[in-house]
Parts: sequence; C-alpha cells; structure tokens
Amino acid sequence: LKGFGKHEVGPGLGRGVIEPFNVKDLSLLKWMGANSFWTSHYPYSEEMMRLCDQMGILVIDETPAVGMHTTFTATGMKIDIKSPTWETLKTAQHHRDVIRDMIKRDKNHPCVIMWSIANEPASEEAGAYNYFAPLFELAKELDPQHRPVTFVTHSEATVETCEVAPLCDVIMLNRYYGWYSEEGNLPAAGAILSDELDRYHARYPDKPIMLGEFGADAVAGLHNSTPTMFSEEFQRDLLDTYCRVLDEKNYVCGEHVWNFADFATAESVKRVQGNKKGVFTRERMPKLAAWFLKDRWQKMK
Repeated sequence: LKGFGKHEVGPGLGRGVIEPFNVKDLSLLKWMGANSFWTSHYPYSEEMMRLCDQMGILVIDETPAVGMHTTFTATGMKIDIKSPTWETLKTAQHHRDVIRDMIKRDKNHPCVIMWSIANEPASEEAGAYNYFAPLFELAKELDPQHRPVTFVTHSEATVETCEVAPLCDVIMLNRYYGWYSEEGNLPAAGAILSDELDRYHARYPDKPIMLGEFGADAVAGLHNSTPTMFSEEFQRDLLDTYCRVLDEKNYVCGEHVWNFADFATAESVKRVQGNKKGVFTRERMPKLAAWFLKDRWQKMK
C-alpha cells in the first residue's frame, strides 16, 4: 500500500464534499504512483467511494472514532497518564452503531480492502481489550467478504502495552519520531522506528505491519540549505528516513504518509496556520515531499 491519510477538505470551502477536488485528489494519487488512502477519521462520501471504485484506488474505511483518550490531544500532549478512559467513556453502543452503518453502506464497494474501527484510542490503558474485542468480532460478523479489520495506534501505546494489537489482522501504527519527539533528530528517529517495528514483528510474526501516519509539517516555500523543522527540505528528509527503514523490513505491507494536503486546525503553538503536514498545499500545489514520493512510488511495483 502506497498513499496517504487525508481529509475531505478544500481551500475556501473547508470541510465537506467537494466533487471536483475528489477528482483532482485521486488524479494526483495516480500521478504519484500511489494506490491507496485511508478515510481518516470518518467514512467519506458515497461520491468519493464510487470514484475510488472507478479509478482503482484502494481504501481503508474508518469509523468516526478518533482520539478516544481522555487526556490525549492532536498535538500529543498528555495530562494524566493514569486516566481511566474505558471507565469514563460510555460509547460502546454507539460505536457498534457506527460500525454497522459503515459496513452496511460500503460493504459492496470493491475499493474497500480493510475496516479501521478507531484511530488513536487509549489502547494502552486497562480495559481496552474488553472494549474493542466485541467490536472487532462485530465487524467480521457484518462483512460478508470478511475483509481484514484493524485500528490505528498512537506512540503512547507500545508493543508491550497495547491491548488491542492482538485483535488486528493488520497492525497500523501512527508514529512521529523526529517531529513530536526526538525533534529534528532524524538519525535517532530512524533508529527508534526500526527497533519498534522489529519488536512488533517479533511479538506478532504472522501479522503484516504498516504505518498509518508519519510525516512532518512543512510551510510551503520555506527552504533551508541545512534541513530544519518546518522547511520543505526537512519534511522530505524525514519521509526519506522513514522509507529507508521500511524498505529494510520484509514484513511491512504499506506506508501511508500524513497528510495528503494541508488542512485547517485549531490554533496551537505546534501549528502554523493549521496542519502543514500535507505534501500538497491546500490548493494542491506540490511541495518537495510530493516529488520525493512520486519518484519513490513510481519505481515500486
């Protein structure tokens, strides 16, 4: 799998279904040699799903269950690592409902290759297995084609602490070494990623592993002869560092970069006019990282 996490957003219009941008985005995927994306973090429009069927783009279909963690935020800050998330949240029944809705609507789309039932939940906290085990079972029961079922972890959930990884058919990891941790230190980021992937493989030797998110913010037009954070050169080099590690692992089945295009977010000291991890701007203009991925993916069969 070669591709991205992305959002249903566009310049000037914001969040929503923008059919011309659907065509543009999938055309850019083809231009780069990408073959897939995952619907982070909600099911996408039926118009997009039909377009993916027509254009041969593979889709990991995800429920609107993102950040189920009482102390975890989009910028990775923790308040209380002992938070009793699974005693606090009362979402189990609604979570079953959205899984039913997603699979009922999308089960006949040939583009859908896998179901993701949550993104970055508190899978490292006690009670996560008991919460998610019935949901994985439900997804398998509802899909007549028995597609693989997964969820996507964040870095606080390690191979030693994640309670949900044993339930997955494919292990998907969101990792930001070199950005949110080991800031700017790409050699350290690569070493940590390599070690973690090997530990996951050692524990789950029969499960394919892929990165669901990895990347770095880059302000379009910001350049530096020495790659520094937020420059286009640093974003390209971080992706290169991760990809070199992935190429060493024959058990890795895919790489989805975060993100396809820049998008708006709440203001934060870690955001520069929104999330700039897109390899394209909001207007779909390519950064250096887009050309790096195009060169890489067009050579991969």
